Amino acid sequence: MKILLVVYHSMTGGTEQMARALAAGAATEDDVKTRLLHASEAQAEDVLDADGYVFATPENLAAISGLMKDFFDRCYYPALDRINGRPYAALICAGSDGQNAARQIDRIATGWRLRRVAESLIVCTHAQTPEKILSLKTISGADLERCKELGAALATGLVLGVF
Repeated sequence: MKILLVVYHSMTGGTEQMARALAAGAATEDDVKTRLLHASEAQAEDVLDADGYVFATPENLAAISGLMKDFFDRCYYPALDRINGRPYAALICAGSDGQNAARQIDRIATGWRLRRVAESLIVCTHAQTPEKILSLKTISGADLERCKELGAALATGLVLGVF
């Protein structure tokens, strides 16, 4: 049984919807157990026990969220040189372009010597006013389907040993 760890943080619900859709897609593969953990709950042991990863974060001030950064701060050194070569992907719920948050995750993953197996999946909500930024998000069915497809592809790749 392979383990896909999905670590997420969500302030307004968008990123959580994306992470849950991805987990639903991964669940189509019987030989993969998907662990969906909030960033505040995920520990280094969870990282070490997993065969692959998805890091899901909102874009906050053109960066990953503070709680996602906290997850990486707590788990980075205990996992360093112990997870080399494992696959990862990223989900970003962005108000603008999400590229800097994706770059941050890629830089951290490079330090962990992980292997990116998919381009970051960025969903742009176009929330540009304080009211829209802070409001609850609803991710479109088409974007949730993209997340689900990515989850299925990651799970299948884990089982087949593609990554």
